[in-house]
Amino acid sequence: MVNRVTYKIGDDELVLETGRIAKQANGSVYAQYAGTAVIATVCASGDSEEGLDYVPLTVDYNEKYYAAGKIPGGFIKRESRPKDKEILVSRLIDRPMRPLFEKSFGRDIQIVPTCVSSDMTNPPDIIAVIASSAAVTISDIPFHGPVAACRVAYIDGQYVINPTFAQIDSADMEIVVAGTAEGITMVEGGAHEVSEEVMLGALEKAKEFIKVICALQEDLRAKCGKEKLPLNPLKVTLANEETIRAAAYPRLQEALFVKGKFERRDACDAVRTDLAAKYAEQLGDEVQKKLFNALFEDMEYHILRGTILEKGVRVDGRGTEDIRSISCEIGVLPYPHGSALFTRGETQSLGVATLGTVFDEQVFDDIEGDRREHFILHYNFPPYSVGEVGRIATGRREIGHGYLARRSLEPMVPSREAFPYTVRVVSEIMESNGSSSMASVCSGTLSMLHAGVPMKRPVAGIAMGLITEGDKYAVLSDILGEEDHLGDMDFKVAGTEEGITGFQMDIKIAGVSTEIMSKALAQAKRGRMHILGIMNQTISKPSAEISKYAPRIETIKIETDKIGALIGPGGKNVKALSEKFSVTINTENDGTVTIYGKNAKSALGAKDAIKGIVEDPEVGRIYDGVVKRIMDFGAFVEILPGKEGLCHISKLSRTRIANVSDVVKEGQKIPVKLLEVDKMGRLNLSYVDALGDNADK
Repeated sequence: MVNRVTYKIGDDELVLETGRIAKQANGSVYAQYAGTAVIATVCASGDSEEGLDYVPLTVDYNEKYYAAGKIPGGFIKRESRPKDKEILVSRLIDRPMRPLFEKSFGRDIQIVPTCVSSDMTNPPDIIAVIASSAAVTISDIPFHGPVAACRVAYIDGQYVINPTFAQIDSADMEIVVAGTAEGITMVEGGAHEVSEEVMLGALEKAKEFIKVICALQEDLRAKCGKEKLPLNPLKVTLANEETIRAAAYPRLQEALFVKGKFERRDACDAVRTDLAAKYAEQLGDEVQKKLFNALFEDMEYHILRGTILEKGVRVDGRGTEDIRSISCEIGVLPYPHGSALFTRGETQSLGVATLGTVFDEQVFDDIEGDRREHFILHYNFPPYSVGEVGRIATGRREIGHGYLARRSLEPMVPSREAFPYTVRVVSEIMESNGSSSMASVCSGTLSMLHAGVPMKRPVAGIAMGLITEGDKYAVLSDILGEEDHLGDMDFKVAGTEEGITGFQMDIKIAGVSTEIMSKALAQAKRGRMHILGIMNQTISKPSAEISKYAPRIETIKIETDKIGALIGPGGKNVKALSEKFSVTINTENDGTVTIYGKNAKSALGAKDAIKGIVEDPEVGRIYDGVVKRIMDFGAFVEILPGKEGLCHISKLSRTRIANVSDVVKEGQKIPVKLLEVDKMGRLNLSYVDALGDNADK
């Protein structure tokens, strides 16, 4: 039986339908808004593992090219491995939904949202979040949802809910907000230096829409929701729990506040190892071992949170608003075009900026249409950054963190017109203990300024946390890894002195108040200003010159009627210039000529040659000419490519000379002054030599 619910948004209806497609899944929903549609399914494995301590959830969002009436490009005409955009949308769905599943369900869960229709006007990602939540909500999988999402744009001083692609392009701010009927649980987005007040206003607008869409999913569940499957919690308890707790708790209270990440870990491991040895016989049972480890995590959770709330002291001894020591260095690598090392406590990012040409731009081919990006940021998180052994690969985490850093920096990167280079920044995480993505924003800024990229303003980022207990709460600046894991909120804010450029937030509790959010944003701003102040002491403006190892790009504007002369018959002139100077020359219909050279010498040489072709000779100007032919009456000198003039024998010297060859030779470079262009267009020249004013005769 087909069931559906609808809700009018603007001129179109959001439709959620089930019972017609993919009926063998635990839950399936077809969602459509205007011409964009997503099919979301959820399935759970048949076997349940008792006492699982995590949620084995996988979200695989995918887009089909046929959705937009396209055939995949390339040799293989089939959708292949996930594109970065699909991975980012998968994370967008995963983050607000994962905390709402029960660990004790004990089964693998897979959500597969598929974009099957795209009108290329309305983004499919918001529809995918709603469809995924609805599929789980009506399924037999236990879920503390539903979840809904919306996109909020700030355009010309007004908030727009779920803007089109065109509206997003013109927005001052664009964020995606997700949550339950009780409150917001996730925010992610970027902006062009908006204020904290504008950001708070967007969150309030999003809450209203989210409540309505959650209610819509509840209506669908009331119509056709399945009975939920049973949970599979552990049915045994830890033997000697109170004795172990009494022995370990006071020792952990000391160990958890040892200075240094590894020293702290070793101190805590020593307590655990000591007690594990004492109860070795009991812990030979795997279930008892799991419960023993869970008890230690629970004690750490309460000790750290309690100390912060009651004493305002964190694991490394800092106060709630203190930021770890920061150091900035630039030019740390000899050959790359720009490099910087940003260190904040035990988090360190090596930022490397590379300048390229238009031919290095990132090309995207997806259902939204083909596009090119001249700013690229890649983030790498090798296992050695946390002192571990592992496989070096680019996973979903790397793509997500890199995207956040890119969004934070992109508004401050100059346009192609202002700076015609492709800019690639790579953040290599050398050490990590708290927000390497925000460290990447800082190192990225420093490396670009060192490379000579004329950024509008420097950008810095900071990670904030939240601890709550009843009416008590503490907002933490510059959180450590332990505080991220044990806290109730993790949010990252990046921006300039003028405003916010990047924002990401994950909330683990329901209903964070506007008062808390307002305080957190204000505290984050103070932290950001502190970091920017330190960065500016190292470098605050772009280097005056780009690296000598970087390619050189020169532009010149010529008259449109001169384009033919520059190109030449069959492209003869352009080809000759390209070969002579080892450059690539690109000519636009509006007369803009761009020269891409391997270095300054080649690019500037080609630029001068182009000027020579398209410029008209200027009377009174001195040119560096080349003697082409010697005659009895004078020498023909080329002053511009393809333009020769006569330097009469009488203009070669102040004194009378018998032979032209006594003064100049063929192929010789000489300075000459253009005296006149006669009625027939002939150029008359005078040799500017050591004899002083001969050129003025």
